[in-house]
Amino acid sequence: MFDRIKGGLYGVAVGDALGGTTEFMTSVEIRARYGYVDKIVGGGVWQLEPGEVTDDTMMTLCVAAGILDSPADPMEAIGHHFLAWYRSKPKDIGSTIRRAFENYEDQWFEAAFLTDLDLGQSGGNGSLMRCLPAALAYADMPVMIRVSRMQSKMTHYDERCSDACVIYNRIATRLLQGEEMRKAILKETAGTAYDGCIEELPDCEPSGYVVHTFRWVLHILLHASDFSEVVQKAANLGGDSDTIGAIAGGLAGIHCGYQMIPSSYSEAILIKDRLADVSDRLYRLRGDGC
Repeated sequence: MFDRIKGGLYGVAVGDALGGTTEFMTSVEIRARYGYVDKIVGGGVWQLEPGEVTDDTMMTLCVAAGILDSPADPMEAIGHHFLAWYRSKPKDIGSTIRRAFENYEDQWFEAAFLTDLDLGQSGGNGSLMRCLPAALAYADMPVMIRVSRMQSKMTHYDERCSDACVIYNRIATRLLQGEEMRKAILKETAGTAYDGCIEELPDCEPSGYVVHTFRWVLHILLHASDFSEVVQKAANLGGDSDTIGAIAGGLAGIHCGYQMIPSSYSEAILIKDRLADVSDRLYRLRGDGC
């Protein structure tokens, strides 16, 4: 279980760092500039250092930290870590999340509602990219679902975001229990908006819209042979490649476990010591009966 939890967190970071190089590029532009991206080299639109992660991993760690601070009712603690990260002036922050932080006074759900009104929508992938700690921390399914939805609703009012987080974390829970990837995905997407649309190549761009993002994530996971192929496929898509890589990498990392993630990836991550510490604390929290 510890190996899977650690694999999940590192998987998010590796997919993020690898895909950060190609974010906002097209697949044609990626081939012309890099050929095929299979190494963590940094650069890209955010001028990342090799091994530097973006908002995907940092907000995942915020959710994890909030859960660890207050497992029974983590919303305010998660919010505290969100705002501390925001005040650090990160290179990359999504428009929906930025507006929600600007709208926040003392009620997170109200901030998300106002953000949805301000922008005319809040269906981005910013809550899906960070939701994995709920599955890693809570063995109790109803609690896991509640926290998955809650952390989404703090910034993303759109119900499609909450639904995607729940489906994703239900898949993660099955993988934590040792279930095979294809079986876990097909079981949890049956009867949902993603039922039947994941076997064929998605007929949408790899964009930041949560439905498009999740379709690409599921497709990659169903058609990749190992962890490396998952994160590489995501990186070479372009578009919102860091987020697609982080989301897909999280599930792939759980499935294979930390020990099966190539060391050329795991050792390249600049915040690897922090990931290791949070992995250990989530494992101990889960073992305490959460």
